[in-house]
Amino acid sequence: MGAKADTIIQGDCLEELKRLPDASVDLVFADPPYNLQLGGELLRPDNSKVDAVDDDWDRFESFEAYDAFTRAWLKECRRVLKDNGAIWVIGSYHNVFRVGAALQDLGFWILNDIVWRKSNPMPNFKGTRFTNAHETLIWAAKGRGAKRYTFNYDAMKMANDELQMRSDWTLPLCTGEERLKGADGAKAHPTQKPEALLHRVILSSTKPGDVILDPFFGTGTTGAAARRLGRKFIGIERETEYVKLAEARIAKIVPATAEELAVTGSKKSEPRVPFGQIVEAGLLRPGDILYCPQGKKAARVRPDGSLAVGELTGSIHKVGAMVQSAPACNGWTYWHFKSDKGLAPIDVLRAKVRSQLPV
Repeated sequence: MGAKADTIIQGDCLEELKRLPDASVDLVFADPPYNLQLGGELLRPDNSKVDAVDDDWDRFESFEAYDAFTRAWLKECRRVLKDNGAIWVIGSYHNVFRVGAALQDLGFWILNDIVWRKSNPMPNFKGTRFTNAHETLIWAAKGRGAKRYTFNYDAMKMANDELQMRSDWTLPLCTGEERLKGADGAKAHPTQKPEALLHRVILSSTKPGDVILDPFFGTGTTGAAARRLGRKFIGIERETEYVKLAEARIAKIVPATAEELAVTGSKKSEPRVPFGQIVEAGLLRPGDILYCPQGKKAARVRPDGSLAVGELTGSIHKVGAMVQSAPACNGWTYWHFKSDKGLAPIDVLRAKVRSQLPV
């Protein structure tokens, strides 16, 4: 029997992962131990102690022991992922390269490495190295030949002021009211991630209702972000204190409605409409003239949905590229027709045809 969604399982991640059924989750987000190999106390210039990561859960006897642990939990995560599922793993320079090699060895297909650039990093107090101002996230599909993974490209573009979102993300560390505190007033978890980071991960690579597994749940950032975004979660965490904090944190969150969770849709998922269909529908006629956005270049529409510019002929994309001497062109946004409000992209006509297609 597998765990029900929206639940936190207390226990060892390897043991609990083995209890989950095959192909049962849509996404894995993992923030595993970093194996920081810290030697001695870390002090600030004023000789005060830095609250660094020195917990038992981050200690391993050797690189070999860490690698064996990494491969074991990654193997189980791959088993429980659906065929169109994906995984995100975050790490520092101490461990991310070892994790990346293990991912590839186990058959995952790496899609991106994301650099999370911290806008407020901890200084290098000893002055012996560059300030460690970033962490790396690896995003990987279950396999190279796996079914299509989820990527909400257009939603990410919209979130970035209609520019393609890049693989370097500048976000602050978890601070202020978001940082959970223990009974002693100190931070409850040394590596609590900002919810903004998980918001972006989840929004980019899942759909509402998807199940997200976090095998190193900590204080529940993945669960909190998932609940806000209408996704389901399964968290595994062995530390009792962290489980209690996560449960209390997530219980306070009121999920958004389905209407509130709607995001910018992807045109790639819409039915294909060839340009010839625009001509067939009479929205453009053979002999009509199309223009570039500035109106300086013109092309004639032909009966078969091709364009002609002098002796040049071809598709809307091919001709658009040729007149610009460019390697490629999106003809739907490049070519414009004359409307009663001036030049308008022919993509408007495609949208009109799509609206008339059966759902």
